Amino acid sequence: RRRLGPLNEDNGRFLLLAALIAAYLSAGATVFSALESPSEAEAQLRWNRTLHNFSRIFNISLPELRAFLRSYEAAMAAGIRVDALRPRWDFPGAFYFVGTVVSTIGFGMTTPATVAGKVFLIVYGLFGCAGTILFFNLFLERIISLLAFIMKACHERQLRRSGLLPPNFRRGPAMSGVGSLVGWKPSVYHVLLILGIFAITLSCCASAMYTAVEGWNYVDSLYYCFVTFSTIGFGDLVSSQNAAYQNQGLYRFGNFVFIFMGVCCIYSLFNVISIVIKQVLNWVLKKFECRCCPKCHKSSTRLSRRNAITPGARLRRHNISVDTDGQYDSDTEGRRLSGEMISMRELTASNKVSLAILQKQLSETANGYPRNVCINTRQNGFSAGVGALAIMNNRLAETSDSR
Repeated sequence: RRRLGPLNEDNGRFLLLAALIAAYLSAGATVFSALESPSEAEAQLRWNRTLHNFSRIFNISLPELRAFLRSYEAAMAAGIRVDALRPRWDFPGAFYFVGTVVSTIGFGMTTPATVAGKVFLIVYGLFGCAGTILFFNLFLERIISLLAFIMKACHERQLRRSGLLPPNFRRGPAMSGVGSLVGWKPSVYHVLLILGIFAITLSCCASAMYTAVEGWNYVDSLYYCFVTFSTIGFGDLVSSQNAAYQNQGLYRFGNFVFIFMGVCCIYSLFNVISIVIKQVLNWVLKKFECRCCPKCHKSSTRLSRRNAITPGARLRRHNISVDTDGQYDSDTEGRRLSGEMISMRELTASNKVSLAILQKQLSETANGYPRNVCINTRQNGFSAGVGALAIMNNRLAETSDSR
């Protein structure tokens, strides 16, 4: 791996991201404190004034009044309201609750009150949250595959219009002979744009429904959509909590569909944004590389050239993307970050390796490995990466200039 002083690139990226997150949290706390603190102080003054006036007018002592209000707060925590609300623990209400549990939304307007319910929630949430995260990852994989199929069809159409593809071209084995499509994958930024547009459209449609049915203003509805879809789930606004609605069954179904699609879409969008953030971190780290020590930089370059075949120049000359479908990944395989794609020491360890096989492997490396080609690189089951970030790296085009 490339060295950044005493740190390697992964550790440097981790520390840089931690510093940026700390700065981001501090900046957010400063802004929210400046925006919300005056309103909070003003609301507290109004409440104290109202409390004293009520105590004086109705001749009730302040300790007795505060004790009554504490009882009312406990009733609110148990789900009791002055206005009639829907039952919290009938089957639809309980289904709404478990949906917010496994999706990690956690509004907090409904919570178990019994010891048995709290113990069951721990076990239920352990497997439910894990299964839901797996479902989100599988949804992400399929939505990226769908977008890749659509974008590749558009790419082929553009190539046909420009004359780079024959009009009777069909997908299949012949694709490997077409230089313009070898290793092609959709751009991260194009996928980010598509998912962003879809998320905004979905939020606007859902906000229109909540404004009409719940009686919220449109800004509050947009706020509720983001808080819910991102699984933040403050619980200050919660949909479908009144005792009755017009077309209640239809509204509950629409509410479920919007929340389900919104959470899946925002989860996918967050993972694409994380790829972009990672590329920004890579760019910043590249600026901080070992420029003050040219001898170390030259020695590391000399070692990497001696031990590896690096067809990167050929890739750049043909302006095509490297295929990363499970063969090598930037986060999990050290050779990619150092520019090393085929280890000469491992290839020549066996006496059966001939020059023809070596040339074939070099050609396949330059043009992207097919899925059935395997080189003994001592990979384990996690070598291709785990989780949503690995899915994104394997299915989208590389965006770093160093790859």
